[in-house]
Amino acid sequence: MRLGRVASPDGVAFARIEGEGSESVAREIAEHPFGSPTYTGRSWPVADVRLLAPILASKVVCVGKNYAAHAAEMGGEAPESPVIFLKPNTAIVGPNAPIILPPSSSRVDYEGELAVVIGRPCKDVPAAKARDVILGYTVANDVTARDQQKSDGQWTRGKGYDTFCPLGPWIETELDPGDLEIVTELDGEVRQRSRTSLLLHDIPTLIEFVSTVMTLLPGDVLLTGTPEGVGPVQAGQNVSVTVEGIGTLTNPVATKR
Repeated sequence: MRLGRVASPDGVAFARIEGEGSESVAREIAEHPFGSPTYTGRSWPVADVRLLAPILASKVVCVGKNYAAHAAEMGGEAPESPVIFLKPNTAIVGPNAPIILPPSSSRVDYEGELAVVIGRPCKDVPAAKARDVILGYTVANDVTARDQQKSDGQWTRGKGYDTFCPLGPWIETELDPGDLEIVTELDGEVRQRSRTSLLLHDIPTLIEFVSTVMTLLPGDVLLTGTPEGVGPVQAGQNVSVTVEGIGTLTNPVATKR
């Protein structure tokens, strides 16, 4: 099942995305996508609505250096335990929304990632039961002001700007995330290509680790880490991240007005 959020002529709603390509339809969900969704009976062609970020998270929990090759390109060793940090929910934007470059940064990077969406409140989840708390998976771009990340010695400012967490285009609930191709393109040129089988800490391990620290709530998002090939973006460019089995998330890059 593909779950999304849409802006339609009737307002903003969660929806089930059915069909493919020009024939796809957004079927309105009555309340929220958790549990067993019910439907209002309204639907629209996807071409007639605007896809928004597919979920409203209370927090975005991110994992740093979770691919060995990316840890190496950043000049460090691969961590033995997951390294986590937070992005505020105000960083979230949806497909085709611009990534806004802050004037205070001289280098902003893309980081394509697989994201996990939590489906129910949970704490201290054993890895063996992690699947029970997952709603599904979406595509993310962990946009980073790299110069500020390095100069600050911690990552909150460099990772936390508004628009620095594009998500979308929807949540795929029926997916095995164990070995998916992930590709990031900048203006159509491939910059990152890897597979989720190369994650140093897999998704069950990450959920167990994070949930020992904090309670996870429905809609919370876990970014699983980016592979090697990160690099800068400039105003006027477009960044696209594709995860096999989910789809493509594309965002233009713009300067702050």
